[in-house]
Amino acid sequence: TNCVFLQFSDCGGFGFEVVRGNFSRDFLHVGYNKITEIPAGACNISVQETKKSRNYLALQTRSGISIINGNWVIDRPGTYFALGTQLIYKRPNEIRSWNGESITAPGPLTDDLHLYLIYQQPGPSVHYEYSIPIIIHSSPEPDTPDIMPPGECVHQLKKDCVSVPIKVGKHLLAECVTAGTRAVFWECVDSDSQMTVPADFCDLSNEPTNQEDCNEYPCPPYWDIGEWSECSRKCGPGSQMRQVICRQVTRVHDNRTETSVAVAPEQCGTSERPMTQSTCQLKICSHWEIRSDWSPCSVPCGVGQRSREVVCVSNQGVVDDEQECNMSLKPDFLQNCDMGVCARSWFTSLWSQRCSAECGRGNKTRSVVCLSNRGTDLPLDGCEGDRPPAVTSCDAGPCQNQLEWYTGPWSQCSAECGDGIQTRSALCIFTNNGLPEVVDQFKCSALSKPITSQPCRLKPCGVQWYVTEWSACSRSCNSGYRVREVRCLTDDIVPSDDCHPISIPEIREECNKQPCLTETNPLCSDQFHNCVLVVQARLCVYPYYTRVCCTSCSRTQRTYPVSIQRNRIRR
Repeated sequence: TNCVFLQFSDCGGFGFEVVRGNFSRDFLHVGYNKITEIPAGACNISVQETKKSRNYLALQTRSGISIINGNWVIDRPGTYFALGTQLIYKRPNEIRSWNGESITAPGPLTDDLHLYLIYQQPGPSVHYEYSIPIIIHSSPEPDTPDIMPPGECVHQLKKDCVSVPIKVGKHLLAECVTAGTRAVFWECVDSDSQMTVPADFCDLSNEPTNQEDCNEYPCPPYWDIGEWSECSRKCGPGSQMRQVICRQVTRVHDNRTETSVAVAPEQCGTSERPMTQSTCQLKICSHWEIRSDWSPCSVPCGVGQRSREVVCVSNQGVVDDEQECNMSLKPDFLQNCDMGVCARSWFTSLWSQRCSAECGRGNKTRSVVCLSNRGTDLPLDGCEGDRPPAVTSCDAGPCQNQLEWYTGPWSQCSAECGDGIQTRSALCIFTNNGLPEVVDQFKCSALSKPITSQPCRLKPCGVQWYVTEWSACSRSCNSGYRVREVRCLTDDIVPSDDCHPISIPEIREECNKQPCLTETNPLCSDQFHNCVLVVQARLCVYPYYTRVCCTSCSRTQRTYPVSIQRNRIRR
């Protein structure tokens, strides 16, 4: 609320209207909010925050020129000169004092002064006070417009004394109201000398009333201006609205409240109608900034990923929270990169689901092929690096004892389709008094041992997914990622589009989720932020990269074939 109290006094021919007000509101928009306008001629001006806060007081002239804390710049406490007076701005010590800000000025002002609050913290409370001088005339002066015309002589009594009116320059209730009143002071004066005499010289029973009606004509309509709404945007150019209504006061009551009605806007003059919409800007919006170029692709061939640094920056160049920027406008910071089909890459099918043995140790199998960049099948010695294993061991559980040199039944084929392996068990049996006993197989070494495994092929697989080995992890710690290439191939190792998309193997997965260890050796540290790319590109074999990316190169556990290292050195 913004409450105003009036007090009247007179001194030496001058009366002072003392205006006091308290400003406190629950809902304000962040930024400049008008408290009041202090009129020209005001003196003894005092503005005080009743409690310390993160809000600021601000002053402007009527034409909008900043005096203190304008244009989003907070001035230092001190003395400022404007509008014909000295303004003292105080901001107590933020740690040792509990008092709020204050502005004082002796006056008088040569023009209207506008008082604002820069709102940043809820619950503002500001008290302001100033005085306006009012001229009081001790005798009637017909040429002065604010002097009430003298009344006629009233009942001439002792020494021909009469009561004459003395008008106060400003009445107590209103300047321009319908059926308003104003106070009139009477004195008893001698009709000859016009000197003031004691009141008992006049007829006290006929003493005139000390109040009279005034300004009985209708008050002119005026624009009733509402408060500005909050800015439509938290940052950047926005708009704010306010309500403007043409009103006319119809009556002022004894308790100083008014009755007014809304009238047609034409009665207030549409050409002078205050604006109902205005532009506003609480602050400049933060924006996205690209801080680095795209990193090298995470793989030397095939499909990988690359990244770049994108940050949210305030208008002062400080990195801000991403939520302060428009997320829908954020530039890409991660994208796929295709380095071309690898010239010679190992591709493998998925492991078979069955174990080749019904009991004991058996095998699972998969198909291994070497493909060129045109997707054609190459000899198995045509790819670089170690050939991925086509057979892996599996455990089908403990076997039961069997009879003598005995071959068990062939197991199921290790692959549901394509090339697989089936096995059977062979036991060396020693018979003693008709009782069979399993013995070590070396005792049956003189006998021809039956075969225990053979290739099998139930049916062609048709199309199925083939994958490469996983690439190196993008980070050595704190969660990186690795990728691999996936292709759909037929039994003849020809690319196809007929594989079921639901069963496609993953092409990306997280890796190295363990937290990074703090570097303890001051002589071994990474001098660049992108040393993880050095590890991915297998450049740690060079002394230069081992020195500038010491930590990353020393942490990697991956070893490369000697042939690959020699090839890189020759380049």
